Amino acid sequence: MSEPLTILHVDMDAFYASVEIRDAPELAGLPVVVGGRSDSRGVISAASYEARAFGIHSAMPTSVAERLCPDLVLLSPSFEKYTRVSRQIMSIFRRYTPIVEPLSLDEAFLDVSGCELLHGDAVQIGHSIRRDILKETSLVASMGVAPTKFIAKLASDLDKPDGFRVIERDEVRKVLDPLPVSKIFGVGRSTAKRLASLGIHTIGELAGLEREDVAERFGSSGAWIHDLAHGIDP
Repeated sequence: MSEPLTILHVDMDAFYASVEIRDAPELAGLPVVVGGRSDSRGVISAASYEARAFGIHSAMPTSVAERLCPDLVLLSPSFEKYTRVSRQIMSIFRRYTPIVEPLSLDEAFLDVSGCELLHGDAVQIGHSIRRDILKETSLVASMGVAPTKFIAKLASDLDKPDGFRVIERDEVRKVLDPLPVSKIFGVGRSTAKRLASLGIHTIGELAGLEREDVAERFGSSGAWIHDLAHGIDP
């Protein structure tokens, strides 16, 4: 019998931009970004998927985004509004489980173990939460369902936007192996570069190394990233 799925990762799609488009429907389908103005060295906080098609992403200087897309729709952020909507979404999560770990305004882990009798299994709960969010906020969430936090977060990102991905324990190896090592928590640009110098580009290649060797080269974080490469995340 496979290990039960108990962890959900919920990630709102292009949250700030989606809230703005919801409140101004005439912006739907346009390359919308939320961020600071280019003449004040502003950066992009969020980009709609239409804007992302031009290569625009969060943390990019607004001046660069405007060069990539001259028809860009730039909106000033309204964090009070985003916080209000975030509270509404977090309250939906807590209807289904008391164990909610927010990562930001638009993202959270949920542990739904023990909630089955009330709300069904993790997959059913995931579908219910997405329906509630859409019905009550008119916003779309992507969902990952998995046995651990790392795999659930990875799952929520695989089919964005409007994604719902379930990864069973016996599927972890197949899903992880071909992915770039940069998909692992804690593998930033410099660590990825060091791994590449060893000929390690994918999670499968990292998993194939001896744990002790990775720990010796990268210290305590080496043991951690090696565990994550095996889907181990207690």
